[in-house]
Amino acid sequence: MEGDTFLWLVRHAVVDGVAGTIHALDAPADLGDRTRLDALRRRLPQEAASYASPARRTVDTARALGLDPILVPAFSEQDFGEWTGRRHDDLAAADAEAYAEFWADPAGSKPPGGESFEDQIARTREGLCHIERGSAILIVHSGTIRAALCVALDLAPRAALRFAIDPLSLTRIDRLAAGWRVVSVNQTIA
Repeated sequence: MEGDTFLWLVRHAVVDGVAGTIHALDAPADLGDRTRLDALRRRLPQEAASYASPARRTVDTARALGLDPILVPAFSEQDFGEWTGRRHDDLAAADAEAYAEFWADPAGSKPPGGESFEDQIARTREGLCHIERGSAILIVHSGTIRAALCVALDLAPRAALRFAIDPLSLTRIDRLAAGWRVVSVNQTIA
């Protein structure tokens, strides 16, 4: 793909649900922080393509930012399979050994019926390949942003999991002819 691509990656708003839960695709966003949403909207480029994961929380956030995104399944959060919809403390109590085994290698391990973070990186890499040159806004998940940073920085998957990516934060990366450039990570817009 010829030309430079400027990516504005926004993590969705906080999930309107029980904390500590591995949320399903239909979990809604809490869009109550209008001040932050308005500030973030003003910071995004006006003439940019927009994309989002098909999860309800990313679509809700995109629409609250005045966007009508193209939905890209490759930008979905990591699939936690049978663990989706369950609380972390319940998972640890139900099968402490399997839960501990997953967290011993969180980049390479797969939850039952799910995918690894390494799988998510491969999906995200493929999705990024289809973003046209110019400016693009991606409303996605923390894992998707970590995966994109892994691609841009050529990081080992486990290292990418060290990035903190807060709700409604902005991460900026560019795909240039000479390679990737990271402009900012986890920037809070207030």
